[in-house]
Amino acid sequence: MKNLIILGATGSIGMQTLAVLGNLTNEYKLTSIAFGKNIKRGIEIINKFKPQFVSVENKSDCKYLSELFPDIKFDYGLEGLINASTYDASNSYQTVVVTALVGSIGLLPTVEAIKKGYHIALANKETLVTAGRIIIDLIDKYQVNLLPVDSEHSAIFQALNGEKKAQINKLIITASGGAFRNKSREDLKHVTVTEALKHPNWLMGSKITIDSATMMNKGFEVIEAHYLFGLPYDKITTILHKESVIHSLVEFVDTSVIAQLGTPDMRIPIQYALTYPNRFVLNNAKSLKLEEIMTLNFQKLDFTRYPCLHYAYEAGKIGHSMPTVLNAANEAAVHLFLTEKISFLDIERIIYEALNNHILIKNLDLDTILSLDKEVKMKILTLKGV
Repeated sequence: MKNLIILGATGSIGMQTLAVLGNLTNEYKLTSIAFGKNIKRGIEIINKFKPQFVSVENKSDCKYLSELFPDIKFDYGLEGLINASTYDASNSYQTVVVTALVGSIGLLPTVEAIKKGYHIALANKETLVTAGRIIIDLIDKYQVNLLPVDSEHSAIFQALNGEKKAQINKLIITASGGAFRNKSREDLKHVTVTEALKHPNWLMGSKITIDSATMMNKGFEVIEAHYLFGLPYDKITTILHKESVIHSLVEFVDTSVIAQLGTPDMRIPIQYALTYPNRFVLNNAKSLKLEEIMTLNFQKLDFTRYPCLHYAYEAGKIGHSMPTVLNAANEAAVHLFLTEKISFLDIERIIYEALNNHILIKNLDLDTILSLDKEVKMKILTLKGV
């Protein structure tokens, strides 16, 4: 038996983790959760899984829930989020934290969970993008596991089982192309938020769905892969694969390629992260039937068509403070687009300007990263009157 903590329990990944948990009642006990403002869904989770600790975003919601569930410990805000990520269930079980928060808000709770000695199932891309070197060093220092939940990184992780890092030629990360994969640059000038949120293959939260449409999501995954698998950027490539059947591939020095295939179901990589190195039956999962698919398509990803992917490669290669600026600018720009303050193509323009105007900071510590993240966001949002 292990303790399970879910940060972002009411979001897309959080809810799918809870669905997986239904298969793993003999493996895990849900001890702590954190979520934002979806109180109705949070109450449903509390009633079903009966966690010992719950953190929410607002003080008023915390007070309301604590009166509703007097036997449960509640907290709120960033402090509550950190307390949720480090909650000690006072038993001898190992603890796994699923970090399914959206944005850089996931960084501090992840850091503190690692320091507590808890294993991390990572679904929060921004944590490695903004502070990858710090996180990897902490993982090594505290000797905890860092298991990828993203389908692409889970695919690479599975393809590398039993293989030697020195014999890897390159990692190939597949991309569905998002909602606008069939549109030209000219077509993108007048697309709406509603259109951008219609992902053709995956059910995801709004922020990551927009990131998929701009291809920034794939750029973040390149930076994540760099830290997760310890490979230079010139050994990490991307390719457009509209069917989302091959989730990623690894090419070795003898030109052999190992790929991980499956239906586009996030419960599969979530469960694998929770049960590794074992595999369990996944209820109601659809088997992959290649005879029904018949054809798999691939296409080169063009930096001219997807400049955000280019920005991510360049920021990753420069390193230091650049990935932090990349992420902060993207978060602010996506927020502005989702609230209809800017156009879709303005997202990449804002990111480009933030990167080009930034004076590189080396030897970052956690406080500098958090301060820079806040500074970049505030500057962008203030310019737009938010």
